[in-house]
Amino acid sequence: MPEKKRKVFTSRDARNCIIVPSDLDHKYSRGVLGVITGSAQYPGAAVLTTAAASATGLGMIRFHSSSGLAHLVLHTCPEVVVQPGPVTAWLAGSGIHEKKRSDFTTWLRHRWFTLLKAQTVPTVLDAGALNLAGSLSQPTLITPHAGELARLLTRRGLPVTSESLEADPIHWAEKASRHLGVTVLLKGAQTVVAHDDFVIALPKATSWLATAGTGDVLAGIIGALVATNYIEILNNPNRLAEVAATGAFIHNQAALLASDGAPFSATKVIDEIPSAMKKILK
Repeated sequence: MPEKKRKVFTSRDARNCIIVPSDLDHKYSRGVLGVITGSAQYPGAAVLTTAAASATGLGMIRFHSSSGLAHLVLHTCPEVVVQPGPVTAWLAGSGIHEKKRSDFTTWLRHRWFTLLKAQTVPTVLDAGALNLAGSLSQPTLITPHAGELARLLTRRGLPVTSESLEADPIHWAEKASRHLGVTVLLKGAQTVVAHDDFVIALPKATSWLATAGTGDVLAGIIGALVATNYIEILNNPNRLAEVAATGAFIHNQAALLASDGAPFSATKVIDEIPSAMKKILK
């Protein structure tokens, strides 16, 4: 792959993907994110994704729940709308069990996923929705860790172990993007984003991020950025990769602020998202 196709991400790159609203903007023009996250087994994921998206800044969040989780989300984020309607981006799958091939088709008949396919806007697939990779007509980003991507690639005819992915994340993120036909953000200590042969390597993340819920926070941050960048994503094939990398960059910066060298929880990362973005914008 030509060297010019590989990019080491910096604060300046992240700043270019943060859309600052103008005086003429309103809640609909700033981006509307449709969210399908959380489950009876993992209800907290619904709260974390919506709270992280809200902290990142966008016009509106529409939360779609099939497990009666709206009251939990509204308790934390009363600004979230729980009625369906037009969106500029989708985030789906966080906190939802990864489905077996045998029952995945039945599960996707649920009305929310029918709606996801009907509104062909840029889409982020996490955790339980990863099997949708390659089946949508819209620009699609998947956000797996090594184990999830290894299982997905193996099911799609490209057998690989999570150890192989962790040993060479750049190679496998690029290969997965080409094989699945989607943009790939491979989470890990060295997070990598790939769109075909365009690859972004993120700075090494703090190891304190290895705690429950931080992946849901990352998904929420990226979802908000995709919703606000939807026009740019539709006009530039590499923009979705750049936006995903920006989300990972903000996520790590917020984690560093939350940590200051000590442990922290996922909710503490959310609290620091605005400060991290302020630092990047300056």
